Amino acid sequence: MNELIHRQDQEFGADLWFPLPAPLCLLTLLLPPLSSAAPISPAKPISQAYSLALYMQKNTSTLLQTYLQYQGSPFSDPGFSAPELQLSSLPSAAVSFKIWHALEDAERLSRAQGAFLALTQHLQLVGDDQTDLNPDSPILLAQLRAARLRAQGLLGNMAAIMTALGLPIPPEEDTLGLVRFGASAFERKCRGYVVTREYGHWTDRAVRDLALLKAKYPE
Repeated sequence: MNELIHRQDQEFGADLWFPLPAPLCLLTLLLPPLSSAAPISPAKPISQAYSLALYMQKNTSTLLQTYLQYQGSPFSDPGFSAPELQLSSLPSAAVSFKIWHALEDAERLSRAQGAFLALTQHLQLVGDDQTDLNPDSPILLAQLRAARLRAQGLLGNMAAIMTALGLPIPPEEDTLGLVRFGASAFERKCRGYVVTREYGHWTDRAVRDLALLKAKYPE
């Protein structure tokens, strides 16, 4: 049985009829409707981010100790620690366990994403400072570059996780704001200390964050 497709030819004012073969008509009826693409599982990007965070965690204490070693006293003095030093442009990783554990996925990832965005920018600044203050310290400068690249990599992993979960990715912002270029050498050393210290703290927190998500979204 043939179906007919009717088309009105506007130019010639004639009715044109094109017969449609029966097998093609039957095939059209049997074809299933096109389905939308399957959602991306968050398990893989979470696993990748977790592996990177664990690798970063192994190097954070080395970075901090190397940094302190090159700054001279009091930074290089045994047992140096100044937890009271903070930067308003860099969020602190410290949070109560109760609040941290109760965070929703979106808030957990958004905070981590914002922190590592800030860290990538601050590590660039610290690298520039140390190139000026300690130009003959290739080990320190290489470690700072590596830390910045790893932070950028983890930032990309966080974005992939948020995309897989259907969460909006916060726009990239200038977290440094106005930088006072006339800062003294001591002020720049203090700034670098806070950045390398918080890099370690945020990496530790990211490992815990991702372990929680990894358990929630197993492969």
